[in-house]
Amino acid sequence: MHFEIKNISDWQNVVNSILPELKHNILLLKGNLGAGKTTFTQFLLKNLGSEDEVNSPTYSIVNEYKSPKGKIYHFDLYRLKNIDEVYDIGIEEYLDNSFLCIIEWPEVYEDELYGLEYHSMSINNTGESREITFE
Repeated sequence: MHFEIKNISDWQNVVNSILPELKHNILLLKGNLGAGKTTFTQFLLKNLGSEDEVNSPTYSIVNEYKSPKGKIYHFDLYRLKNIDEVYDIGIEEYLDNSFLCIIEWPEVYEDELYGLEYHSMSINNTGESREITFE
């Protein structure tokens, strides 16, 4: 699926299209700094019925949110240097005990997902818009 975001309200259209396709409990979010990964997450969680305030987990590495469907964990692996640091935060336990895990900057962990089912979303900031690809 491909989308183009030209203004903030377009994120709702993306979420409306993606929600019915969300079949797995892992969603990888890729994109450069300021691309809109956390903005997308805010729209997604609101549509999943969460009333929690959604913030970037840049410093906390993981934020936990409640939703009617279960716990949602929002990771930012940007500052983690290697796979050992990812395992040190207990990522496997989060994955096993969640309705959804949203992982920003997943590259350090992505090879470990071999054999698991997950979704991947890329956000490319072109300067004039954001181009979204969802798999």
